[in-house]
Amino acid sequence: MEDQQKIDGGPAFPFKCQGPTTAPEFYYGMSLRDYFAAKAMQGDIAHYGHENCWSPSFIASHAYEMADAMLIARAK
Repeated sequence: MEDQQKIDGGPAFPFKCQGPTTAPEFYYGMSLRDYFAAKAMQGDIAHYGHENCWSPSFIASHAYEMADAMLIARAK
């Protein structure tokens, strides 16, 4: 888990759920990298979407590039 956290920032919204007769189960959901990319993508689409000059694959790769930069800045 620690190595994966270095790559993608770890889970964005982890939580532990335990029923009355079960052992705790951990749900990790999306990674922090995915969360940052989604936020960056929203901004790109809001700003550039009306121009139709960027393909969806370019917007997605740009979003992850921004997410990676955010993870690097966060680690400093």
